[in-house]
Amino acid sequence: MQITSSSNERIKHARRVREGRESGLIFIEGLRLAEEAVNSGLIIESCFSIPTEDQRTITLLSKLNDRDIPIYLTLPSILESLGDTVQTQGVIFIAQRPQLAAADLFQQRGSLYLALDRVQDPGNMGTLLRTAEAAGTNGVMTLGGSVDVFSPKVLRSSMGSAFRLPVLTQVTSESLMALKAEHHLQLVAAAGEGDLDYTDYDWSQPTLLILGNEGRGVNPDIMQQCDALLRIPMAPQVESLNVATAGAVMLFEAARQRRK
Repeated sequence: MQITSSSNERIKHARRVREGRESGLIFIEGLRLAEEAVNSGLIIESCFSIPTEDQRTITLLSKLNDRDIPIYLTLPSILESLGDTVQTQGVIFIAQRPQLAAADLFQQRGSLYLALDRVQDPGNMGTLLRTAEAAGTNGVMTLGGSVDVFSPKVLRSSMGSAFRLPVLTQVTSESLMALKAEHHLQLVAAAGEGDLDYTDYDWSQPTLLILGNEGRGVNPDIMQQCDALLRIPMAPQVESLNVATAGAVMLFEAARQRRK
């Protein structure tokens, strides 16, 4: 089927998905992210594409055909108007939002988890997801007030990690503490006023690292229930690090210790 009008109902629906107004669905833009979505086993509802001779795109569309996923060919101008970026790379997916149960997140002993409390910048969220996967983190939890993990900007920043890494969203502080107790995790927070250097913490034990909001840090009520508050030593003239940078520093220290 070919769509030749930007007022087509399927295009309008896709715009609502892009804007986060269709619960249960996510908007995936670009060839690489689309390939990651297919390879990660996401349930693809539909695909919008332009006629192309690009072999990667042809291969991708062939996989969709094999799965009986609807493909709607459209004009480049319509696809560009639908996209969330300057260049769409000719492919947009509408997919079902991944749903993960807490039980599916905690399947390994001696594990490392990351919790994000009200992290609101999409670039920071995506970078933290990508870093968590690269450092061997077993899963991520996002607390209420955090940016949507599956929003278009976060997906692009995560470079596919949001699809591959187990992510539990909309976690409350109460359920966070329940999971900590149930799975015997040490809860540690990154804090400028922390009393323990992050390199002196024993990252080999089951740990849940929590990072907080870009301006306000971790919720004080959660901080009071942490087993340790970790600091990153810095030059005196530097007040703090970007949350994504702080997360990378700590997670790769955890990876270093665990390799030993």
